[in-house]
Amino acid sequence: MTSHVEQSAVTVLGLGPMGRALAGAFLDAGLRTTVWNRTPGRDRELVERGAISAPSPEAAVAAGALTVVCVVNYDAADAVLRRGAVADALKGRTVVNLTADTPERARDTAAWAAGHGVGYLDGAIMTPTTTIGTPAAVFLHCGPEELYQEHRPVLDALGGAHTHLGADIGRAAAYDIALLDVFWTAMAGFGHALAVARAEGISAGELAPFAAGIGAILPPLFEALAKDVDNGTYSGEGNPITSAASSMAHIVHASEAHGIDAGVMRAAEGLARRVIGQGHGTDGFLRIVEILNPR
Repeated sequence: MTSHVEQSAVTVLGLGPMGRALAGAFLDAGLRTTVWNRTPGRDRELVERGAISAPSPEAAVAAGALTVVCVVNYDAADAVLRRGAVADALKGRTVVNLTADTPERARDTAAWAAGHGVGYLDGAIMTPTTTIGTPAAVFLHCGPEELYQEHRPVLDALGGAHTHLGADIGRAAAYDIALLDVFWTAMAGFGHALAVARAEGISAGELAPFAAGIGAILPPLFEALAKDVDNGTYSGEGNPITSAASSMAHIVHASEAHGIDAGVMRAAEGLARRVIGQGHGTDGFLRIVEILNPR
C-alpha cells in the first residue's frame, strides 16, 4: 500500500527548460518534489524553492511512487531508466515518460518496464514551457487507464488539459509526431515567406499581422477537411488542386527569381502535380494524403 506521503511526492528526472518547468509546477502545487539531472547545477533554483536534490537517479526514483521523465529523447531516457540500480529502485513504482520520441520507442520502453515490474505511462507535452502550471498547458497521455487515474491527481498539478488517449502506449507519441509535423512545416513556411517578403522590401513586422490572418483561417479548415479525409471525399469545390498547383508555381518562380531556395514549395507542388496526373484535378489539395500513405 502506497503511503499518503508517497502519493503526495513526485520525482522529476531531467532538468532542461521543460523539466524545470514541470518540477516548478509540482513545487507550486505543494508536492514534495525530488529532482535529478545528469549535468549538475541545474537544480539550484528549484532547491532554493524547496525541491530535494537527489545524489543519484536511483535515489531520486526511490523517493516516491511516481517518477516523471523529461529528457531530450528516448536514448537519454533509457540510459537512465535501464541502469540496473535505477531499474531495481523503480520496481513497483510508476514512470510517466514525457520525453518526445517515436511511437516505436515508446512501445519498446513500455515492454522493458513491464518486464521489470515498473508501471509505465507515456505522454506528450503539446505546449511551451511558459504554459506549464497554467490553464493553457496541454498534455496527452496513454497507457493503462487504472494506472493513469491513480496518478492523475499528481499530474493535475501541471495545470491545463490532460487527455488520456487509451491503452496503446504509442498513441501519445503518434499524436505528438503528427502535431509537430503541422507546427514545423508551418514554421518552415513562415520562415520562407519572410525571406521572400524581405527580398521584395517587406519587413517581417509588416507581414506578420497578415500572416496571423492566414493562420486564423486554418483551424476551421482543419476541422472541415479532416471529415473530408476520413470520408475519402477530398472535395475540391471552391479550390481545386489545379488552382493550388498554379499558386504554388507562382511562389516557386518568385522565390527562385530572388535566389531563394524553394525546395519545400517545390515538394508541395510536386505532390499536387502527381494528384493531377492521376486524374484528380478537380479534387482538393488533401487528396495528397492518398499519395503519401497509399495503404
